[in-house]
Amino acid sequence: MLRGRIDHPLSELGWSQMQKAAALTSERELSPSTPSWTHLISSPLLRCRAFAEHLARVTALELRVVDQWQEIDYGDWDGMQLSDWREEAGPQFKEFRKDVSKLHPPNGEAFLSFKERILAAMNELAELPDGSHALVVTHGGVLRVVLPTVLGMPLNRSYPLHIPFASFSRITLSVDLSASATSGNERSGSDQKIRASLLFHNAAEYEGLLSY
Repeated sequence: MLRGRIDHPLSELGWSQMQKAAALTSERELSPSTPSWTHLISSPLLRCRAFAEHLARVTALELRVVDQWQEIDYGDWDGMQLSDWREEAGPQFKEFRKDVSKLHPPNGEAFLSFKERILAAMNELAELPDGSHALVVTHGGVLRVVLPTVLGMPLNRSYPLHIPFASFSRITLSVDLSASATSGNERSGSDQKIRASLLFHNAAEYEGLLSY
């Protein structure tokens, strides 16, 4: 099923996958491998927020629920079976592969608007104090904006990136307040330049990387 703003809760399998991604114990408590986050941020959608609320309890961190980090609004497509969606959305995706501005779900959110929303939220993370380690509990579609941007990939060529459920990725962000121009994997505002690097992707599948 295509899930955008449709607000389904996590299944038991989903809880287990998220628990593994955060390196919690079978009792859903912290383990020695659980990263030492300083900030906890979540999409408002239940499949992210419920687990983030649990993490807030076990880590004693304040949870910020931020609308900018929710999934793209698929409009009339939301909740469709994937087989039906591929048939109905096929023409738009064919055009999307040539031009990212062509993807606009009916009665939903244009991809370019979605992209700008996510990159604005990412830029806000770069404004956290030095040494911050923020966990953002968000969605696969969001990562298909964040990761290609960090890697300098065209957004309409992100399909080779494997982004499974409960994927765990880490990026670093740094700000150069003296610069304003940008290229490649550098994001800029009117008076700052943000550099981003990918440290790892889908680390929950590989023992030992979570505490890195």
